[in-house]
Amino acid sequence: MNRKVLYSLAFVFLVAGILFASHFDANPSSYVLIKPEEPISNINKENFDKMMSVLMHQRCVNCHPNDNIPKQGDDRHPHYFGMSRGASNHGYEATKCATCHQDENNNYSGVPGAPEWSLAPEKMKWEGLTSVEIAESMLDPERNGGRNHEEVMHHLTEHELVLWAWDPGVDANGVPREKPPVALDEYIKVVKEWFEDGAVIPSE
Repeated sequence: MNRKVLYSLAFVFLVAGILFASHFDANPSSYVLIKPEEPISNINKENFDKMMSVLMHQRCVNCHPNDNIPKQGDDRHPHYFGMSRGASNHGYEATKCATCHQDENNNYSGVPGAPEWSLAPEKMKWEGLTSVEIAESMLDPERNGGRNHEEVMHHLTEHELVLWAWDPGVDANGVPREKPPVALDEYIKVVKEWFEDGAVIPSE
């Protein structure tokens, strides 16, 4: 084989190599296994959904209004007597929440009660928000009072006013108020598991 033939063959192999490499550079998926981004686990999503079914229930949202007016009842009607937030989330001087709402339910009058009865801070308006928006709100230190994940979890699972939702007493007609759709023990379990798994908020 003479030198010209060798040069020709070398040139052909060189061009073929360049074309081969160019093809795979332009189509990396044809030779590289790309691992898709890990989705939120089914368990995490299930825990999130159970937790949010409680936080979006009227026992919670009634005290997280979007218009500074506390809501009442399972139908979430505006609080009677023209009650409003006031400067410190406890109503106005002459109409403070604690005037009627004591540290425990009054089953004679139907007035509910628990320690630290209060509206949620204005930055924590949940009424009308989606589950994702509520989760983003409660994890945002700018809106949740500067709490970290551990502190938010503690508030959601141990604060007496939150836990009141499972012991809401009766209304003025003696009818028991509706409790959240998840039992208290199960709620505490799923909240803690959700935070332990990283408090991942699923997309809508």
